Amino acid sequence: MLTNTRPAAPVDSTPIPMSTPTPVSQLAVAEQLMTLLRDTTTEPRPDAQLEALTLAVAADLPVLLWGEPGIGKTAALTQLAASLDLPLTTVIASVHEPSDFSGLPIVGDDPAEQGVPMAPPDWAVRLVRAGRGLLFLDELSTAPPAVQAALLRLVLERRIGTLQLPPGVRIVAAANPRSSAADGWELSPPLANRFVHLQWTHDHEVVVRGLGGTWPRATLPELDPGKLPGAVDIARRAVCGLLSARPTLVHRLPSTETRRGGPWPSPRSWDMTLSLIAFATAAGSSREVLSLLVRGTVGDGPGLELLAGLDRMDLPDPETLLADPAAALLPERGDLRQAALDGVVAAVRTRPDRARWDAAWTLLVRALKTGAPDLVVVPATALAALRQEDWDVPEAIEDLAGVVSLSRRADRAADRVAGRVPAKAGR
Repeated sequence: MLTNTRPAAPVDSTPIPMSTPTPVSQLAVAEQLMTLLRDTTTEPRPDAQLEALTLAVAADLPVLLWGEPGIGKTAALTQLAASLDLPLTTVIASVHEPSDFSGLPIVGDDPAEQGVPMAPPDWAVRLVRAGRGLLFLDELSTAPPAVQAALLRLVLERRIGTLQLPPGVRIVAAANPRSSAADGWELSPPLANRFVHLQWTHDHEVVVRGLGGTWPRATLPELDPGKLPGAVDIARRAVCGLLSARPTLVHRLPSTETRRGGPWPSPRSWDMTLSLIAFATAAGSSREVLSLLVRGTVGDGPGLELLAGLDRMDLPDPETLLADPAAALLPERGDLRQAALDGVVAAVRTRPDRARWDAAWTLLVRALKTGAPDLVVVPATALAALRQEDWDVPEAIEDLAGVVSLSRRADRAADRVAGRVPAKAGR
């Protein structure tokens, strides 16, 4: 019997595709790795040059960082802007035209009636709209003289064309020495005299710890409101006292082109120095930080003279020391302590008196017990020479006799070694 059968449908042997994860882009992985490398933190760490930079920024003075290529000037400015929560605007001075800083002339409807205004560049407009920011002028030493001339008004008056930058904008520049700059120029004296010059160097420990992920934190100095009037008084007395004694330092243009492109004294730079001393005093900054700022504003020679004057201002009044020698506070630094003791002896010499003479000996004993013994040798010898016949020798001299005698024997031994006196003279 025949049956009507239909042929079986062919079996599809094509494998069913399985869902597979989308491969991750290698560029995305690379971005993840770069994110991890950029993930750094900061820590409070003593750093004199960083503190000097933040102090000058707080004083609203233009700063110029000098350093070799790759030393970290740009990175320091980026971190400073982030720490101070200031938007950073970077302008490469060497790739701009003079009109980019002096303003671009824009012809209006009626130039004869309205004149031709000088339009500012877009980055200046953004700074004004923000009302605050850190303007970073990079590669300043590769800017040609015409561009440097155009920068004069920007740095000093904060003007670009007809636009006035707001008070919340701070200016910091960076430059390489001419020997290591790409087609470098020396800074013009008028432009150089508008900056606080800071030599930017690397610290081995800071670099190693920073590459490990932790960099120093840039913070604005904490100004003590109670110290503000005194800080201004100290700054004015220091600067005016030096310039009164050394009038030739008021304005001294260096003789060489290289030195003219750095810090040098002028009424403008002395005014900047006065501000920096007041800020450093109110902030309680170290002498190292103050030295960087002062020498970076008026130069090494005038700056060191000013620092020496400040040291003398810090000396205690000899009459105050003589009034209560047992409770007197003497400077810790050896040179300042020596100067204070010399001042006490000079005060006794000016107005000799038995009570003052005895008080000076008490003070020398106190200095002997709280500092280096050799610092009292010269003052003790000078004070002993002031004794009058009716003055009894105070008991305090017994504490000093051994030190003075030992010092004299050491001097005589050194003279014998040098062949300046015969051996029997030292006995």
